[in-house]
Amino acid sequence: MRLLRSIHPWLLALVLATALAPAVQAQKGIKMENLPNFDLRRFHFGFLLAFNTSDLVVGLDPRSPFRDSLLVLDHVRQPGFNLGIISSLNMTDNLSLRFLPTLSFQERQLQYTFREPDGRKKVFVKPVESTYLEFPLLVKFRSDRINNFAVYLIGGGKFGIDMASRKDVNQALDDEIVIKLEKYDYAAEIGGGFDFFLQYFKFGIELKTAIGIPNVLIDDDTRFSRPLESLRTRAFVFTLTFEG
Repeated sequence: MRLLRSIHPWLLALVLATALAPAVQAQKGIKMENLPNFDLRRFHFGFLLAFNTSDLVVGLDPRSPFRDSLLVLDHVRQPGFNLGIISSLNMTDNLSLRFLPTLSFQERQLQYTFREPDGRKKVFVKPVESTYLEFPLLVKFRSDRINNFAVYLIGGGKFGIDMASRKDVNQALDDEIVIKLEKYDYAAEIGGGFDFFLQYFKFGIELKTAIGIPNVLIDDDTRFSRPLESLRTRAFVFTLTFEG
C-alpha cells in the first residue's frame, strides 16, 4: 500500500495522457466519428483500472463503559486500487446494464486516543485492510454522442466478499489487536463520468461513491471494539474504463 501511494499519481497521469492524446488531436482537426457502429452491438466487454480512497463510518456505543477512557476516535481515509472486468448490455441507445466483477484492495485506519489509569494519553493506530471480491450491478444512463464524446450517470448496488483472513491474529496484546469486519458486505453506488470514443476502443473516466448498508463490525470484546456500536464501509472510486 505504501508503494501504491507513491506511484499511483504518476501511473494515472501516464494513462490519461496516453488515452486522451488521440482524442485531443481529433478535436483539433476534422470532426471524424470513431467507432460509428459501437452502439449497434448489444454486448460490450472490457476492463477497468480504478483508484479508491476508503474509510469507515463509525457509530459509537453510548452505553459502553469504555467511552469514558476513549478520548478521540478518528477514521482516516487511505488509498487503494481496483481491477475488474466489464460486461455491458445495451438495452436502449442511452441505457445499459453493467456487471463489473472486481478485485478491490482497500485500507482504512482507525486512530484511538485512550486515557490511561495514570492520566496519560495513549494513541493506537489500527489499520483495517480488506481485499474484496465485488460484484456490482449498475444501470448506466448515457447522453447521445456529441461527435466522439458522451456524458453519463450510473447507479446501482454491489455485493462484496472480504477475502482477507483474521484467523491467526493474536488478540491478547493491545498492539496486535485488529479490528475485525464481517466477511460479506453490500453497498449502494452512484456516480457519473465521460466516454471518449477513440480510434480502436472506448475510453471512460468515472467518479463514483459506494456507501455500505450493513453494520460490518465484529464485536470480539476487545477495548477497541467495545466502544463501537457500528462500522459501515464507504469509498470514493476514480475509474478508468477500456471497452471494445
